[in-house]
Amino acid sequence: MIRITVRQMEYFDALAQTLHFGRAAELAGVSQPALSSQIAEMEERLGCRLFERGGKSVRMTDEATALQPRIEKLLAEMRDIEQAARRERGAMEGRFRLGIIPTVAPYLLPRILPEIRARFPGLQLELREAVTATLIEETAGRRLDAFIAANPLGAAGLATETLFSDRFFLAVPSGDPAFAAPPVPPESPALERLMLLEEGHCMRDQALAVCGSVQPVAMASFGATSLTTLLQMVSHGLGVTLVPEMAADAAAAMPELKILPFAEPMPERTICLAWRKNGARPDECRALAAIIREATGRLRH
Repeated sequence: MIRITVRQMEYFDALAQTLHFGRAAELAGVSQPALSSQIAEMEERLGCRLFERGGKSVRMTDEATALQPRIEKLLAEMRDIEQAARRERGAMEGRFRLGIIPTVAPYLLPRILPEIRARFPGLQLELREAVTATLIEETAGRRLDAFIAANPLGAAGLATETLFSDRFFLAVPSGDPAFAAPPVPPESPALERLMLLEEGHCMRDQALAVCGSVQPVAMASFGATSLTTLLQMVSHGLGVTLVPEMAADAAAAMPELKILPFAEPMPERTICLAWRKNGARPDECRALAAIIREATGRLRH
């Protein structure tokens, strides 16, 4: 009988995710020689090569590609068993993999991480920053326990809890004559200069919805992967962009930048915590949602 260990499957999973022995070892929390040794032993027990090594590059073989979803499923089921047992003890501890979208992560995490660490010292929080579609896919595949994103998610099989509302403001070059008299109406022709995040970011779609009948023309020329990049472009007079309220203070501190409100009712997005409906940690997800609501509520009042 062929016997491979849970440890070997975990190392296989880390290497399949990273395709790099050094990063896989870091992800698994072991030395690179230890990981390489276990992968080699796993290949010997299975009687096939799983990874092709070529200099610094690593490629999965056909055998590894076929094996990967089965190993992911086995590891996910084992984690669910452990988490169910932990839930029975009523403790929020151990590994919790949390995803978060890029337009929320840098502004929310500094506010909530100290509170989470203080409340749950036994919790090992692992963070993953990615666009919404990726977070949904990884949660469905049990590679994440929960994620923070903006509604609507448009995905079945998820439970959600609302965390807070986040109003939108407009970042413009300071001294721009087109915005001398705020608030900014959503039909303002100046919004044709709106610059957007690249495809895949939910805030791109939200920005287009805010514009209403105004078609941004700058989107054909510019596309950025981060809000910080967009704000830098605005400060150099290349256009204007949307700023969520949670990022407004940091944006206002940037030179040559001015943050303006929209006309009432101000556009906004709703930030939520989402997890699998059939997941093993619903109580912990709700507890996490309550902490986030409490922490963000204190800062808003």
